[in-house]
Amino acid sequence: MSTVRAERIGSALLITIDRPDARNAVNAAVATELAAALDELETDPALRAGVLTGAEGTFSAGMDLKAALRGESPEVAGRGFGGLTEAELTKPLIAAVEGWAMGGGFELALGCDLIVAAEDAKFGLPEVKRGLIAAGGGVLRLPKRIPHHLAMEFLLTGEPVTGRRAGELGLANRVTAPGDAAAVALQLAEQLALNAPLALAAVKKIVRAADGVPEPEAFAAQREVMGGLMASADVREGMTAFAERRAPKWTGK
Repeated sequence: MSTVRAERIGSALLITIDRPDARNAVNAAVATELAAALDELETDPALRAGVLTGAEGTFSAGMDLKAALRGESPEVAGRGFGGLTEAELTKPLIAAVEGWAMGGGFELALGCDLIVAAEDAKFGLPEVKRGLIAAGGGVLRLPKRIPHHLAMEFLLTGEPVTGRRAGELGLANRVTAPGDAAAVALQLAEQLALNAPLALAAVKKIVRAADGVPEPEAFAAQREVMGGLMASADVREGMTAFAERRAPKWTGK
């Protein structure tokens, strides 16, 4: 039985972790199938953005501890927890969070480019309560997304906050009524699909390259990416469409 569903909705791929009986916890099967769904998103030029969510009102409870005790790994080699947290995707990925996003579930959301959260969702990193740390990106990423002391409160207490509070902290791009997160995330995906795919990929690549490096190195990396982008057909199409007062027709070339 599949543990991850992938559904094409327009130019978006809606990816759903489908283990509701286990609160969509990540075991080896979920990690492998999520990686495969992300590969589908990456390799199909008709797909412009992805939305990641969980079945039946829960995003993900994180690592399946029972499966881990049996020796199952929730990681995919070279791609990290759930096949996502260390993957270098070129297309935008939006987390649509309902219910619990705990531990690795929160880290999956942090591995996305945008987060849409229901106001009653719960975000938390409770690993310290089990003698662990949030090693799937929580410890590394959260202090870069919100003020240091607030991140440390998440990491040291293990206590969750609501989706509404996540929005106040700047962790969520949109906060929705319960049940609306996926719909709003798909609307965002449609908005992103209006933009040039090579430009979206360039933004992601430059942001990754600039992370934690001195500014001169970041500008050097940006110039390298921009060289390829400026030679693309899409840049010429964007300028031509502007001059002709029409919508651009992107080819991704």
